[in-house]
Amino acid sequence: MKLATASLLGALALFPANAAWAGKTDITLLLVCDTYSMGAQDGRGGYAKIASVASAERARHPNFLFVHAGDAYSPTLMSGFDQGDNVVDLLNLLKPDLFVPGNHEYDFGAPAFRRHVADSHFPILAANLSEADGAPVKGVGTSKLLSYGEVKLGVVGLTAQDSPQKSTPGDLRFADTVETLKTEAARLREKGADLIVAVAHADRDIDRKIIESRAADVLLSGDDHDLWLEYDGRAVAAEAKQDGEFLVAIDLSVDVATGDKRKVTWRPNFRIIDTAATEPDAALARRVAEFDLLLSKELDVPLGVTRTAFDSRSITVRGGEAAIGDLYADAIRAATGADVALLNGGSFRGGKSYAAGEAITRRDVLKELPFGNKTLVLEMSGRELREALEFGFSNLEKVSGAFPQVSGLTLVVDRDAPPGARLSSIRVDGEALDESKRYKVATNDFLYRGGDGYSMLSKAPLLVDERSAKLIANDVMVFLRAQGEVAPAVSGRITLR
Repeated sequence: MKLATASLLGALALFPANAAWAGKTDITLLLVCDTYSMGAQDGRGGYAKIASVASAERARHPNFLFVHAGDAYSPTLMSGFDQGDNVVDLLNLLKPDLFVPGNHEYDFGAPAFRRHVADSHFPILAANLSEADGAPVKGVGTSKLLSYGEVKLGVVGLTAQDSPQKSTPGDLRFADTVETLKTEAARLREKGADLIVAVAHADRDIDRKIIESRAADVLLSGDDHDLWLEYDGRAVAAEAKQDGEFLVAIDLSVDVATGDKRKVTWRPNFRIIDTAATEPDAALARRVAEFDLLLSKELDVPLGVTRTAFDSRSITVRGGEAAIGDLYADAIRAATGADVALLNGGSFRGGKSYAAGEAITRRDVLKELPFGNKTLVLEMSGRELREALEFGFSNLEKVSGAFPQVSGLTLVVDRDAPPGARLSSIRVDGEALDESKRYKVATNDFLYRGGDGYSMLSKAPLLVDERSAKLIANDVMVFLRAQGEVAPAVSGRITLR
């Protein structure tokens, strides 16, 4: 008893005589992001399992905030049919406490985005998003000031500022993420926020800038598809991979001392929640099963058989020549009669491994190409084609969606050369590139609009325009059915040295 009394007196001595201790408040933040698969993949993730985790965490923690950091409406298999309406249905059942749009929320244009916002039964925040005239987007907020016990939590939503490069948001405007956060955080602190939580769909470079700005105490991020936790003693940052395979919970223990000056101290505890052993929520599981039944009638139709194994994992299609990249680029070149074909590694979204002898179905093709992109044919000089290819290899230090997958080309790339001068050899159908010659280049409409940074393509004349163009997925399906059997393999089209 004496020891306990002495400890208490010692603790009280840390506070000024005119200070009062308001007590400790525990707050749990739960993060999910980048949900492209409705159901579980290899036993992990999917909406039903995410819902079970959220429900259990909410029941255990009275002070609880469940956030989705963006990329949900697209690309899913069904989004190619209904522009993501099915995802809004699932999110309404999931009931996040707030949702921040990622770049893929704009894949079907501004009208579809506005429709999804109107149909959503949960708060949507994006402080750096506005209409073309600067007005707020109806139904999209900027921030919230939430009270948990003695603590006021300011939450700022920040959509992907690079959406115009990565998606098709039309005339929607995107302000700088970090500058917007600074402004909004200052406003929230003036209103009494003790802590600032930034929920951002942002790449890692912007994540770093957010941390360095000290505008937020906690960053909950999406976009990079990795499991990331960081704490430097002043700011917390986290990302929860993708598809709900893992969710990240951050338990904040917050102490508040009041008196002449309010003092708030806090400590985080990270928990990574693996959904492999999670029982799915029954209501979400039933809804997903209904959607799957609708899909299977149309999609589970074999197109051809592969005699070789290959995969479409992100590291494969964005890090070097990929067998699936060769196959799909060959398909659009064959469909158009182009001299060469150029696709971006970011086009491929299936993340699947195909076994030798496996049938390739419509479902597989649409899962790989869920964006509904079209095949365009451009006329480009050799010099312009070189510029585009150099750009594709300009960011080899990062796993970039701009990495080119090609047909009709043989390329030698020097990693150590400066960006813009890395191609030591370019051959078109075996012949050295002629910079003055005009070439027919098959590509997708996303790249033609400057997607993934390929702004130079938009200057090229169109030989097959968007009104006349076919879906890339259809070109691939026709190619696979005509071939019957394929044997895709890395063939030396791109040599990185």
